[in-house]
Amino acid sequence: MAIFSLWVINKAGGLVYQRNFADGLAQLTSNEHLVLAGTLHGIHAITSRLSPIGASSGAQVIEGESFKMTIFLTATGTKFVLFTSLHETTTDSVLQRVYEAYADAVMKNPFHTPEMPIRSEGFDSRITALIGTGQS
Repeated sequence: MAIFSLWVINKAGGLVYQRNFADGLAQLTSNEHLVLAGTLHGIHAITSRLSPIGASSGAQVIEGESFKMTIFLTATGTKFVLFTSLHETTTDSVLQRVYEAYADAVMKNPFHTPEMPIRSEGFDSRITALIGTGQS
């Protein structure tokens, strides 16, 4: 079981943080990451409108043949996306702790501009402590 990657997508669909933790996913360029994050943002918006039972927060898990994406949507519209192996069972708790690290290290930083790329050593170090290499 492994955690492959973490993305943070702002409410406009822009990728503001991306970090890989383990091999297993295709190696992409920065531009490809930006395009895919925007596409995922659009898919998430569409799935929130398609719910047959009324209001929905959109897709929460998308599975591929060899990985899954777990999406955590905050009240402000920021999305935290964790790419993991299919059998990873800790994704919800990891995403909750990533969100807590984001709130503490990024949003409380007076020098961070909301919706802009995250450049915080404090956030990076907390993510490293939380996820490490991603290997169980």
